Amino acid sequence: MARYRGPRTKIARKLSEPVFGPDKVFEKKNYPPGMHGNMRRRKKTSEYGVQLLEKQKAKYTYGLLERQFSNLFKKAAHWKGITGEALLQLLESRLDNVVFRMGIAPTRAGARQLVSHRHITVNDKVVNIPSYIVKEGEYVGVREKSKSLEVITESLGGRKRNPYSWIEWDSDKMRGRFLNMPEREEIPENIKEQLIVELYSK
Repeated sequence: MARYRGPRTKIARKLSEPVFGPDKVFEKKNYPPGMHGNMRRRKKTSEYGVQLLEKQKAKYTYGLLERQFSNLFKKAAHWKGITGEALLQLLESRLDNVVFRMGIAPTRAGARQLVSHRHITVNDKVVNIPSYIVKEGEYVGVREKSKSLEVITESLGGRKRNPYSWIEWDSDKMRGRFLNMPEREEIPENIKEQLIVELYSK
């Protein structure tokens, strides 16, 4: 399973966003990395640089590598409607992200691991491909043998309510339903998708 294995806090500081989830070091050092930190004067970022940083932010937030992200953008470009919005909808409908949104795992990286280790089902069939695109109306849940896993029970135990309108959750069956593609205003990520579209349009 291909995934980013490099430094995390350094990337989060560069992008000024906790893209890998909660990070205590990032909270203490919420300024660009480097020996002079926030004392260093930085040159004004070019238009291309701003667009590239936005793409990097989206890529690291959802845990994709460069080729995966590029392929997903190409798919979004062929969808009807606004390309940037379609891109975010595709990212949100990835199986690893849906597992994360349902609260089965506390982070997207943890959700990806659960999927690849065959702990997650789609319509009661085991699916171990994190990039699987969940379709409207499909059920995503925890495999019967995995329902007692500590990492899953702890994550679901800390889940107070379902904050996402496009997801329906059944705590008794430990499974949820992907009702529909979320609208842009429903997606909580701080990503300016139009900048990504402009970058790929060059």
